[in-house]
Amino acid sequence: MEKSKVKRALISVSDKAGVVELARGLSKLGVEIVSTGGTAKMLRGKGIPVKEVSEITKFPEILGGRVKTLHPAVHAGILAKRDEPSHMKTLAKEGIATIDLLVVNLYPFGQVASKKDVKLEEVIENIDIGGVALVRAAAKNHRHVGVVVDPKRYGEVLSEIKETGGLGEQTRKELAIEAFSLTSAYDAAIRRFLEGELERAGASPLPSTFSLSYGKVRDVRYGENPHQRAALYMEAEPWGIASARQLQGDALSFNNVMDLDAAWRLLLEFDEPAAAVVKHTNPCGVACGKNLLDAYRKANACDPVSAYGGVIAVNRKLDGATAKEIARAFTEAMIAPSYDSKALDALKVRKKLRVMELSTGPKSRLQFKSVSGGALVQEEDTLLLQKDSKVVTKRKPSKKEMENLVFAWKVAKHVKSNAIVVAKEKQAIGIGSGQTSRVGAVEIAVRKAGARAAGAVLASDAFFPFPDSVQKAAEAGITAIIQPGGSIRDAESVKAANQRGIAMVFTGLRHFRH
Repeated sequence: MEKSKVKRALISVSDKAGVVELARGLSKLGVEIVSTGGTAKMLRGKGIPVKEVSEITKFPEILGGRVKTLHPAVHAGILAKRDEPSHMKTLAKEGIATIDLLVVNLYPFGQVASKKDVKLEEVIENIDIGGVALVRAAAKNHRHVGVVVDPKRYGEVLSEIKETGGLGEQTRKELAIEAFSLTSAYDAAIRRFLEGELERAGASPLPSTFSLSYGKVRDVRYGENPHQRAALYMEAEPWGIASARQLQGDALSFNNVMDLDAAWRLLLEFDEPAAAVVKHTNPCGVACGKNLLDAYRKANACDPVSAYGGVIAVNRKLDGATAKEIARAFTEAMIAPSYDSKALDALKVRKKLRVMELSTGPKSRLQFKSVSGGALVQEEDTLLLQKDSKVVTKRKPSKKEMENLVFAWKVAKHVKSNAIVVAKEKQAIGIGSGQTSRVGAVEIAVRKAGARAAGAVLASDAFFPFPDSVQKAAEAGITAIIQPGGSIRDAESVKAANQRGIAMVFTGLRHFRH
């Protein structure tokens, strides 16, 4: 297909970054510019010739600007097939000129909707109607019309028009895909907001239709394995690991991103200085400390063999002393809310180390996992303990034991099932993860803890189906256990704990992680 010549452009943008330069460039090339309201006023103020949309439609903007471009004189000029004689004959009869280039971006709905204490009416007024209609019309007719919705594209679009007088088929098709991606994401954001309104009114958080719309952030080095291609995508409103900033190191891989996300989510559980070492999305070391250096040393000491080549996360600004300690061993990637200059200098000795910065807080979102032919969707696991947690043994845990039980419970929440965490002094000292039998997970956790298990506590992400796990824990020197309870053989586990003088807490809440 031949180049689509650009003789006339309609420009109507909410985000006006770069639009003056684009319009000035088009005008110099002899392109007639049509615009609306604020955009037209701004361009005219910069000395750029502009024709108002109302001059074309012979109809003023009405309803406070809600209706501007929704008119046949505009949409027919966009939608007409240039190679269809009847279409062109109709345009000529009605005195409608074609529009060859559309430059539009939409009202900032997501930005407005995410504002604290925003009023519903303000959100509603930022639902773009005319802009979406224009974008979809131009994208539909991309065989003849170019549509630009991203200011980052202005330079290359202007260059191509300057060189050839128009836009090629490949360019128009790419621009149309970007346009439909924008309108899809925009509608999804509106839907999510309105669903949230219903949810706050008591409706189910699980929608009747679950659709995804994410913008591509970057290609990653590869997927779970080098022969698999992969990319990272992000929601319209940046947050979480997808929005983390890379300060140093090699390109991220799929597994790096997964591990960084697992580590970041785990550390959100802690208010005091904490550090975590993660491998294959499972923590192999977690600890709280009087400062970051103390927390990191304790976390690394849990299982230093497994920590080799892992991912590290800390929940405070990384300081030079802790950074030097981290740089002593091989680490794939690390993440912190921020870094001081000494820390960044210390990490430079590990040139390939991926250094990530993320300061955004958590957001409650629906979680999903793809399955063949569909997706499983669930609420995020935001609970930790319930009010009806209770001691079920004769001996109650001491205050110190209870603090460590809660610490171990927080860690167990982020370990793949079957999960067992042995902890002491707010330090994980043995973790058994992803086992097909619970007693097997206990055996791994106490073996890794070794002699350190004496006087430690244990957390189990789900109930003990048999008393054998309690017996294994007792043999290792465990003094207190936290678990959900709920097994038909709970009484046997409680009896075994009483016989060994172990304190046991039932949470009434489990934390499976598959």
